[in-house]
Amino acid sequence: MKFVVSSSSFLMRLQAVSKVISGKPAQPILDNILLVAKDDTLYATASDKETTMEAKIELDNLETPGSITIPAKLLLDILKEFPEQPLTFDINTQPLTFDINTGTNEVKIISDKGEFSVPGESAEDYPVQSGMDESVNTIATNCGMLLEGITRTVFATANDDLRPVMNCILMEMGPENFTFVASDAHKLVRYKRFDAKTDGDQFALILPKKPSLLLKNILPKDDSELRLQFNEKMACFTFGNYKMVCTLVEGRFPNYNSVIPQNNPKKIIIEKKELYNSLRRVSVMANQASNLVKFDLSNGTIVISAQDVDYAMSGHETITCQYEGEEMAIGFKSPFVQEILSNLNTESLVLELSDPSRPGLFLPFESDSENEDLLMLLMPMMV
Repeated sequence: MKFVVSSSSFLMRLQAVSKVISGKPAQPILDNILLVAKDDTLYATASDKETTMEAKIELDNLETPGSITIPAKLLLDILKEFPEQPLTFDINTQPLTFDINTGTNEVKIISDKGEFSVPGESAEDYPVQSGMDESVNTIATNCGMLLEGITRTVFATANDDLRPVMNCILMEMGPENFTFVASDAHKLVRYKRFDAKTDGDQFALILPKKPSLLLKNILPKDDSELRLQFNEKMACFTFGNYKMVCTLVEGRFPNYNSVIPQNNPKKIIIEKKELYNSLRRVSVMANQASNLVKFDLSNGTIVISAQDVDYAMSGHETITCQYEGEEMAIGFKSPFVQEILSNLNTESLVLELSDPSRPGLFLPFESDSENEDLLMLLMPMMV
């Protein structure tokens, strides 16, 4: 096996796929990157058995096809130190070159100034994630839309070992729109895209957090094509130079529509940055166990307050807003409000309320596009 590849192109693809590798792999060989050279292309694959990502790199030259696995960290560490240049990888996978003591083959990396030798293991021992059968659904969409859907919702996913579906993003795909939903039972985010549709069928899949974050890191922001294939157990995302296959979470996502209050007579329009900065200051005085902050609404103003009786601390700030209606007080968990505000890409927001025991809705006052609809919900706390 011998090929020549650009050092920077190889490094960029490896950095993307290596994020799949977990800190405690199920098998030692899953610490490695699988390299397959064929048809003037190098395929680099990383897997944790639940998620597999493959990247393809165009080779400058392919002398001898073949396959090998190399420790991912070692390969990344050496590639990071090379300036852009062609590197020759020469791997002799013949039995005579096999080191019976270490179970490895020698991998030579030849640069313009020298030569490096690292251990490699047989590709035959690398576990391959089972593929999907023929009964798959296929949807063609674009990378930018999927990236936006994941980015807007993934922060609201839970870390719940008892309810794994809450650690995921629900993707609903139908003839009217695509809907992305995530919730940790305290906050809920729903993001709709009306420029993404199916040909008539209605589909849904529950995408785990890890592959969601992997896609968030490598999906381009443009409208380049993305092909999604899935069945009840697995999903495959193919775009650009990448392909990711992941195991889906089985189960039923909660009926999120039943949680969203429909009648919210109290509507407050407020500048997001002012609310966020005020909230950060007042939160310093909040009880560290509850992180409770109170919103007191009255005509034209909102008073944000917090206190910690145990340490005789308290603070409040008054900020202006557009509100006309009855006075009302409602409590929220400060870190959750800050998280929601950080993920609202708008200068002003609308806070919709009904009563202190019902969830509050945080909505963008103005939207960048008529093709999207964003709703963020937060459960209240007792004040």
